Amino acid sequence: MVDALWVLVGIFIGSIGGILTISLVTSGKFDDLQNEIQDLRNQRNLLKDEIHRLNKRKSKPTPRKQRNYKPQNKKK
Repeated sequence: MVDALWVLVGIFIGSIGGILTISLVTSGKFDDLQNEIQDLRNQRNLLKDEIHRLNKRKSKPTPRKQRNYKPQNKKK
């Protein structure tokens, strides 16, 4: 009877320890995955902005100033 009680106590303590160990190991991985997701979302938004910037219609360039043309060879 006492041996069975010790086995049950050992299983109870072992299960609690196992759950704590698993949760500590997976929490680090979960944080890494969340950071990776956030980085990918930021990259996606930056690429979308770049696509919109490249697809924006460009206005016509401003024309040059009129040159004052003086003929070199004047006909008399």
